[in-house]
Amino acid sequence: MERTTTVVVGAGHAGLTASHFLAERAIDHVVLERGEVANSWRCERWDSLRLLTPNWQSRLPGHRYDGGEPDGYMTMGEVVEFVDRFAVLTRAPVRTGTTVTKVRRTDDGYLVTTDRGEIACTTVVIASGAFNRPAVPRLSEAVPADVEQVTPFDYRRPDRLPDGGVLVVGASATGVQLAAEIQRSGRQVTLSTGEHVRMPRTYRGRDVLWWMDASGVWDTRYDQVPDLTRARRLASPQLAGTPDRTSLDLNALTDLGVELVGRSATVRDGEMLFSGGLRNVVSLADLKMDRLLNTFDEWASASGSDSEVKPPERFEPTRVPASTRLRLDLRGGAVGTIVWATGFRPDYTWLDVPVVDEKGNLRHDGGVVDSPGLYALGLPVMRRRRSTFIHGSEQDAREVVDHLAGYLSHG
Repeated sequence: MERTTTVVVGAGHAGLTASHFLAERAIDHVVLERGEVANSWRCERWDSLRLLTPNWQSRLPGHRYDGGEPDGYMTMGEVVEFVDRFAVLTRAPVRTGTTVTKVRRTDDGYLVTTDRGEIACTTVVIASGAFNRPAVPRLSEAVPADVEQVTPFDYRRPDRLPDGGVLVVGASATGVQLAAEIQRSGRQVTLSTGEHVRMPRTYRGRDVLWWMDASGVWDTRYDQVPDLTRARRLASPQLAGTPDRTSLDLNALTDLGVELVGRSATVRDGEMLFSGGLRNVVSLADLKMDRLLNTFDEWASASGSDSEVKPPERFEPTRVPASTRLRLDLRGGAVGTIVWATGFRPDYTWLDVPVVDEKGNLRHDGGVVDSPGLYALGLPVMRRRRSTFIHGSEQDAREVVDHLAGYLSHG
């Protein structure tokens, strides 16, 4: 049987960053990847998608964006190339086309079973991602059979959808981007809107993520977040990485002709029924956005940065029709497709260690999983608010590997 000190599961940016710091500490290890390096970026994204973060924010240890458009946003092909280059630069010991089928605890560590054999190890780093499976609600089971149902993993571009209107369920970054693209293609889109995070693309002349970075919001530690459970399940903000750097909020969708409705509640007798609370939902999102902008303004004033940026600004409240549709007939042919942009969840079906809670999430404290020698990277607000982003992996991985090295020393 093969033996190594550490097995890293996943060769995305988080797993490769873990490999970098393991190598730096001379800890022998292997990185196992079911597909190719950056597999999810290659295979599980739609054609037009770009990163939400600006290019200058794409950085890994000793490797950062060095092109001519620092304020632009990488396409998926560019992301794959960026991560691929990092794997080559770090000489990461990646084994592609190797699927982990089981990880179980042993007397002296873990046994990792793959479709290419077994590996005994002392420690395991789970870097397989938090977005492995689309989270589709149970009410989808009652949708009439002649309505096509797709998830962001299935969707590629509008011309591949069946004829007819499209109901997009979910108003996070994925939902608003797909709603806009499909509406622009000439199809009528209805957007079912639940809790969401509204955020302008630019604020006071700078990318909003510049403000998140400069003001220290990204650096907020997980143990400083008041409601950590809630923070970890928040949807991604309503942003799009378009070259024109325009905001893509519900007002922009309304201007495109998208019809806004409330949260999808149930399907009954071939009709989708919606909540009547849309106005309250958007008012809360507007309020939270204004609070965030106030935080930016306070930081700019306190740090002496006011003169380097444009004056403070505020944005039009989200417009909601006086009365919104409460039901949508799915049987009459007006709706040909439902796109479930209702989030994602991790897949730990291969993890035969009792560290997953009833909702399918890992029990961990800042990436230190509730089993000796087991670690995680790349999870939402894992150690900081930026943990799931490319630029959030370096500091997280360094600290997690530090803990892992300490465990090996004192084991």
